[in-house]
Amino acid sequence: MLASIRHGFANLARFSGRDPRERFWPYALVIVGAAFVAMFLSFGVGFAGSFQKTIAYAEAHPDKATITRSGGSVSVTIHEPSPELMPDMAPMFLGLRVAVPVIALLLAAAVARRLHDTGRSGLWGLPPVVFLGIGLALFPSLFQRLMAGDESAMGLFLPLFANNLAYLASLGLLVFLLCRDGKPDANRYGPPA
Repeated sequence: MLASIRHGFANLARFSGRDPRERFWPYALVIVGAAFVAMFLSFGVGFAGSFQKTIAYAEAHPDKATITRSGGSVSVTIHEPSPELMPDMAPMFLGLRVAVPVIALLLAAAVARRLHDTGRSGLWGLPPVVFLGIGLALFPSLFQRLMAGDESAMGLFLPLFANNLAYLASLGLLVFLLCRDGKPDANRYGPPA
């Protein structure tokens, strides 16, 4: 397993050749797992700050909120919602806009080599990246417009929803292709690894 992970990092820029499933998946799962941990921490920090802001608001406005403390937990009920209590999503979106290209770059060559092993072009790996990029570019704008009460933002919702469905479908197809058996003989991408 460690050899597979080392191989993935050592061949970040090698888009030629072939990699069997046994060499691809340990590396890919480490990258995806690390990305999820990083994003979870990023969002956790953002929402923790938002929760602290909500508690401060509730303490400053006891007529508009109720704080209930029980054991080690705290519950805040806001009776009159205030836009200032919405979490600041900008840092979280920025984190995603930085993390996703890094993840795509770390996986690109390995995905291409794995697809080559199944006899397919590495270009099969591009559609999910394109759809994800479109979503990451447009979703923050939709979110900000919705939070500002802009009703015209709903015109962006359906195209983004369709884009998300296309992303999920293309990602599902890509994972299916990455799980396929490799060709036992040499193919146009070279001999088996």
